[in-house]
Amino acid sequence: MTTLEIMADTPSAIRNDFVSTDAADLASHMDQCAHSRGRFFTLQTGLQSAHSVLLPRIVTVALIVAVCLGMLALA
Repeated sequence: MTTLEIMADTPSAIRNDFVSTDAADLASHMDQCAHSRGRFFTLQTGLQSAHSVLLPRIVTVALIVAVCLGMLALA
């Protein structure tokens, strides 16, 4: 729910209090974040980090993997 939607449902005396609506939105967001940390959270963050490092160098990484696989095939 956005701040404007919250403001539409509140009386005019409370409508001027942006801090409390922002705090409620932040609390809702933090609750969603806490629930999203499941069993594989560490694995997911590790894969996202690897993805962000490797994706800009995808051709180089593919070449390195191909060379390593070729060397294993010849051994």
